[in-house]
Amino acid sequence: MPDTPDSRDPARKDDAKPAEIPAERSETTSGEIVAGGVRVPYEITASTLHLRGKDDKPTAEIFSIAYRRTDIEDSAERPVTFCFNGGPGSSSVWLHLGAFGPKRVEMPDPHHPPPPPWRLVDNPHTLLDATDLVFIDPVGTGFSRPVGEGRGEDFWGVDADTASVGQFIERWLSRHGRWTSPRYLMGESYGTTRAVTVAWWLSERGIPVNGLGLVSAALHWQTFVNQGINDLALAAFLPTIGMTAAWHGRAEGADPNALADRLREFTWRRYAPALHLGDALPQSERDAMAAELAALTGLDAQAIAARHLRVDPMWFAKQLLPGAERTIGRLDSRYTGHDAAPDEATIERDPSYDAALGPFTACINHLLRREIGWETDHMYEVLSLDVNKGWKFSREGWLGFIDVGADLKKTMCANPHLRVLFCNGLYDLATPFAASEYTARHLALPEPLRGNITERSYPAGHMMYFHPPSLLQLNDDLRSFVTP
Repeated sequence: MPDTPDSRDPARKDDAKPAEIPAERSETTSGEIVAGGVRVPYEITASTLHLRGKDDKPTAEIFSIAYRRTDIEDSAERPVTFCFNGGPGSSSVWLHLGAFGPKRVEMPDPHHPPPPPWRLVDNPHTLLDATDLVFIDPVGTGFSRPVGEGRGEDFWGVDADTASVGQFIERWLSRHGRWTSPRYLMGESYGTTRAVTVAWWLSERGIPVNGLGLVSAALHWQTFVNQGINDLALAAFLPTIGMTAAWHGRAEGADPNALADRLREFTWRRYAPALHLGDALPQSERDAMAAELAALTGLDAQAIAARHLRVDPMWFAKQLLPGAERTIGRLDSRYTGHDAAPDEATIERDPSYDAALGPFTACINHLLRREIGWETDHMYEVLSLDVNKGWKFSREGWLGFIDVGADLKKTMCANPHLRVLFCNGLYDLATPFAASEYTARHLALPEPLRGNITERSYPAGHMMYFHPPSLLQLNDDLRSFVTP
């Protein structure tokens, strides 16, 4: 990715002329897959759709890839699921070619893949047998970009992003005659923040959704953003840290589910209260806690005590394995790699991200340019750092961390039929499973609505679908979710 914006980049200098407004465009091809034990013929359409400003002039074009099952006579009652990833600044390639689409990237787990060629293979676990799928790339990702008077910064923020994705869904339903279809939103990471706010945006316009699938949830950011004195995040990371230490043979724990339960109990009943006491914790209890943490994390007890019992997840990732140049993954802590900055206290690279970036970039470009025939000189932005760095995380009325729990509660109260599925990876050091569980259990929902929340955990990382058994279980859970 270039260090400065160029003609392909959605960001422009203030004195730049408005970008030319291209015509909306679509390319369609067909395929078939055996999924859910049945043959599923489908149509795949890559297209752009204009967003319009207050003067009804186009301000951006949103690129999407839609899959429609073609042996359904009347799609009016068939579910349609809108999918997006997070970042912010990520395209939808991960859920598309990793989990839900009829093709997925072939790559080993949990290892760095061999060099090219990389290829797409059939995904028999696709959700296409149960629901049509629309993968959305927000502005600045994929082939989506500002047009006309639009600027990237007009879309890169919590509320602006919500409105743009909500407008796309509203226009897509009209364009394709799907107003009576059951509709679902599936988001991953920041995409779960987006899923909740978009669901509320749509609800306020009379477009309620049937369900939210939240993969690696990021709703209450205080639970996983480790900045300043934030003991809640430190506590929420500990179960994942303990799971990771056992995975790498640095601590005891053969049964992942039993270990996860033990770590949950220790964290919330022992570790979180000790962090809360801070310097008021008696020295004898501090030493005992450091020893217990050492046994659970595989780290040195004296080093833990010197850090005031604060086991920072990125420090842990750098310290766990012998050898200063070895590190573990952030998105998936089962992965290992070499660190280019061995003297730093935190990891310099994420081997779980590095392993996936090349194959996914190659395969999405192959699918679009070779199989679908999408001809363009524009670069497909798999993950835009310009979008990520330019993102406005603030929101009117917020003084600190993002928290869209109130949006979710309001949406569920307005639509008591709305169901929510939390999907958590046990080896996720980005949005840890204990943080997601904390969020799901602190929504303060009216008692009759609490049964609309379901939680699932998988023995893999942030992209739990990289792990074949977890992919099977995840998509079985989601298939049941969209066909209740």
